Amino acid sequence: MNPNDTNAASQGEPAAAPAQRDFLVTITPLAVQWRRVIGYPVAATLLTFGATYLITPTFTARATFLPPVQSQGGAAAALASLGSLANLAGGSGAVKSSIDQYVSLLLSRSVADRVIEKFNLMEVYKVDLHDKARKALSQHVTIVAGKKDGLITVDVDDESPTRAAAIANDYIEELRHVSSMLALTEAQQRRVFFEKQLQETKIKLVAAQTALQESGFNAGAIKTEPKSAADTYAKLQSQKAAAEVRLQTLRQRLEDSSPEVAQQLALLAALREQLTRQESSAGDGSASPEPGSADYIGKFREFKYQETLFDAYAKQYELARADESKEGSLVQVVDAAVAPERKSKPQRTITALIVGIIVGIAYAGLVIFRDRLAGDPAMAARFAAFRLALRRKSS
Repeated sequence: MNPNDTNAASQGEPAAAPAQRDFLVTITPLAVQWRRVIGYPVAATLLTFGATYLITPTFTARATFLPPVQSQGGAAAALASLGSLANLAGGSGAVKSSIDQYVSLLLSRSVADRVIEKFNLMEVYKVDLHDKARKALSQHVTIVAGKKDGLITVDVDDESPTRAAAIANDYIEELRHVSSMLALTEAQQRRVFFEKQLQETKIKLVAAQTALQESGFNAGAIKTEPKSAADTYAKLQSQKAAAEVRLQTLRQRLEDSSPEVAQQLALLAALREQLTRQESSAGDGSASPEPGSADYIGKFREFKYQETLFDAYAKQYELARADESKEGSLVQVVDAAVAPERKSKPQRTITALIVGIIVGIAYAGLVIFRDRLAGDPAMAARFAAFRLALRRKSS
């Protein structure tokens, strides 16, 4: 016999033999009790499959819609009126409503209460308190916002397929109702505010016009050509006023830490800086105007400021009136919920197979564990002591 073969046999084969022996020792008790190892999981699978017929089936209805998007209308009109200066704060002149805000509206208590009352869900869920009904409803409704497509999906689970579809569709109607009420309230607030500002500015405009007519002008005032500077100053003042109005509107519904409020604060700071530079440049002219021209320039600039501000408030007032007449934001339904034809729960086959697999693994582990205890007296003694300690602790 070749010595190398002897060395190979002495070095290689014994290394694999213990692993093979351990595997055989492990599966031997399973082979001895193969009828139970197979029979118990099969029995558990069949029993579970039969038990699922005792569970009331649940149907899931789904509704998908596109939430409204605010661009140039509504509360964004004040920001849009600032024109190119909005870019100083990184704005684009358009404000888009976050999809998460509409999800929060759908999950609000007011919407839940209306749905519960409309479908008499307290009786359906067999609860006596509104709080319990809201919790039960939240467990039966899933609302998901798509980050890529911008769609909102409403899934409703119910024992009745017709009621599940009706509740899912009603969530869309409730969103229309709530968003309409919020938009109307905001439009009313803006309309009242701009109406008051318009009346006050009108009085100031008449006073500025009268003062300008009484001031007169001379050749020195004509040479200074104040119209261009006055127009720029007036526009900046009106844009600053509009930005302050927009900031006030945002703070009524958002925190100061929100991106929209931070953007508006930055825009307002940029406008104030522009005004400061404009006023500084107006006061640093080297040429001295003739007597009477300074008074005329100041009154002319005040008149142009009040005139531009009056025009800006008039536009915002008309926008607010138009928004007030609207019914609310448009919700576009992509897929209305229909009564599902097949149940979604319980999934009999999957549930039964999972239970059968769990029972099979558990019983196989128990058989192996008992066999190890029988072959290892020390382990059996430790396990007996552990069981005794548990019994003493429970007693």
